[in-house]
Amino acid sequence: MKKLFIISFSLITLLITGCGGENGELVGVYQKSWKEPTPYGMLYIKRGSFTMGQNDQDANWALTSQSKTVAVDAFWMDETEITNGEYKQFLIWVRDSIAREKLSGMDESFKITQDKKGNDLKVPILNWKKKIPWNKPNEDQAAALDSMFYMGEDAIDIDRQLNGMILMYRYSWVDYVQAAKKENKFDVLRGGYNRSIEGLGTTKDSADVMVRKDTSFVNEQGHIVNQTVYRELKRRSDFISHRKINIYPDTLCWIRDFTYAYNEPYMKMYFAHPGYGEYPVVGISWEQAQAFCHWRTYLFNSFQIKNKGVRVQDYRLPTEAEWEYAARGGKDLSMYPWGGNYVRTSKGCFLANFKPQRGNYTDDGHLITAKVASYPPNDFGLYDMAGNVSEWTSSAFHESNYSFVHDMNPSYEYNAKSSDPDVLRRKVVRGGSWKDVSVFLQSGVRTYEYQSENRSFIGFRCVRSYIGVE
Repeated sequence: MKKLFIISFSLITLLITGCGGENGELVGVYQKSWKEPTPYGMLYIKRGSFTMGQNDQDANWALTSQSKTVAVDAFWMDETEITNGEYKQFLIWVRDSIAREKLSGMDESFKITQDKKGNDLKVPILNWKKKIPWNKPNEDQAAALDSMFYMGEDAIDIDRQLNGMILMYRYSWVDYVQAAKKENKFDVLRGGYNRSIEGLGTTKDSADVMVRKDTSFVNEQGHIVNQTVYRELKRRSDFISHRKINIYPDTLCWIRDFTYAYNEPYMKMYFAHPGYGEYPVVGISWEQAQAFCHWRTYLFNSFQIKNKGVRVQDYRLPTEAEWEYAARGGKDLSMYPWGGNYVRTSKGCFLANFKPQRGNYTDDGHLITAKVASYPPNDFGLYDMAGNVSEWTSSAFHESNYSFVHDMNPSYEYNAKSSDPDVLRRKVVRGGSWKDVSVFLQSGVRTYEYQSENRSFIGFRCVRSYIGVE
């Protein structure tokens, strides 16, 4: 089920020179000029069509090797997978938001309560210009900030450690798929929501129409509870869902994923140490990746509004079709992103970071992950579309996806309810990783993972739909 993870804003900046046009004629209202800003670290992927599906027999005999010719629209895509350093920017933003919220209880200057004209804001906002006194807080500030770190019996290291359990990010989105259903259509004649019963010529009031929405709260034990509830459809806000999620990577996945293996150094250092800053972030669930995309959209659009710019499309995870189209790099029907049927160059050099031989991870020069962009890009300029880490997509996994998805911008997405079984929480994972054999590096090979799982071999990258004509 498809849904977009950011509230859609219908306000468009228009440059209007007059209300009535010239001589009472219809002249239209247009923006004088606008060019979509090139997002930093992203590459433009032009629209096109390709044959979606495997180009070799299915090694697992899983009956998922159908092929289908499809077309996708243009989009921007991250040049590399999201790195530890990039994800830390998200964590620091959330950390500093929590700190300012705590400090505002004793110092109102950490919040802005009035606009530039002196009018009171309905909802105060955080003052990001006010510096947080991490190094020299007063007694009250120290008590507030200390609550964000492991203290007492929980503190075992010399340096203070941030308590990752407090890093909660809450976001909202409009479920457009539900809003688009015929029974949920807004009746312009009545000025309200109702459901028409075909053939009877009668209607039911909105109280008879129920819509599902996700809610999120913290219970008395301090645990996050995400629930799916049903509400009477009365207003637009009934289509708005909310989610709260802890965003800190699960560093224990390095131990959990491998039995009888000494991976404690990666657990302690892979995300925290600056030496791994340019390595792909792992231990991120699909749900955490979705939260990152929402934050990245908010971060950019906030800057645009502040500088009187125009909002852009949402940052999001790529659909399965977008990912495969980008991975192929314009080489339709090629087995790997670089083209050809082999994982080495003519000189014997490996073209990706994977597991070359049984028990031998190091022939390609790396034991686990490698720095992003360590291997040559494909023809679109994208790095690591095969190997290094597998990547989340927005698509829900179904063995027969290709049989029923549309041939224009194909996408099968399902928003799992809190009561759904695990089989409905599977998300498509693409690209193969540092621990996989070469078959999983093929552009058309698909597998899955459950959306709440954190793995040491799964990361992600973002895309953003392109606006306008190429």
